[in-house]
Amino acid sequence: MENYLLAMAVFAGLYALMALGLNVIWGLAGMVNLGLAGFFAVGAYASALLTVRLGWPIPVGWVAAAVAAAAVGVLVALVTARLRGDYLAIVTLGFSEVVRLLASNEIWLTGGTDGISGIPGPGRAALSPISYNLLYAGLVWAAVAVVGALLARLSNAPFGRVLRAIREDEMVAAVAGKRTLLFKVQAFAVGAGVLGLAGGLYAHFNAYVAPDAFQPLVTIYVVLALTAGGTGRMAGAVLGAVLVVALQEGTRFGADLVPGVSPVQAAALRAGTIGAALIMVLHLRPNGVLPEFSRRYGGPT
Repeated sequence: MENYLLAMAVFAGLYALMALGLNVIWGLAGMVNLGLAGFFAVGAYASALLTVRLGWPIPVGWVAAAVAAAAVGVLVALVTARLRGDYLAIVTLGFSEVVRLLASNEIWLTGGTDGISGIPGPGRAALSPISYNLLYAGLVWAAVAVVGALLARLSNAPFGRVLRAIREDEMVAAVAGKRTLLFKVQAFAVGAGVLGLAGGLYAHFNAYVAPDAFQPLVTIYVVLALTAGGTGRMAGAVLGAVLVVALQEGTRFGADLVPGVSPVQAAALRAGTIGAALIMVLHLRPNGVLPEFSRRYGGPT
């Protein structure tokens, strides 16, 4: 049971990192990005390939994962520079599926559907499973604390204020002399880099990556986490991620308590319970559990 709880703590931290990355792109800059699984996959494969095939140190692999995803984020931002709203969401979702299909078909590079196995983890060989999970949970949540603190400072800096201006009215921000395209590309790069870092951490924890791990459902869960926690606020992104993982895993045990339910019915009941709980949260707190504070009045928006 302890191993399971520690593993869930690791995954909650990974979801928190992804929600923080999305919060920069969507929560601050207002760009709807449904390609999260794609950037997550880029980071995971970049770190896995560099450490398994080239023998690079694990920390260097994590840095490379963030850099690779940030570079891809710049390309996606430039390609989609003139798109907004639903159009941007559709294109970024398509990007995510292209990355997954490439990972499935470029066998020479990614191993195809067989994936890449034997990805090293820090101290895995010397530690017991529970000690390794405890160590990795500490590493992941330390990354969440550092990234969250840096992004919170960035959010309160002039850069973050410009992103909010672009979110509210891009035309007004441009008239005020701000180079909106440059700021949007930078926001995409920062957010994608955090998503890539989460992918690198996932690869070394799981010791195996395959295309099936990067389904669009990953993106949906992260979007739900940020929406429930509170868009525009870094603490809300982290809280929402913990809430979503707690709902996912808590309902796994709750479904078993319902008598006379088949496994298929239990899965449907579990999904319905998660959806109902999130709807209730958003009904009671439309702006999320921790809404973004108004910069003018100091109260919740």
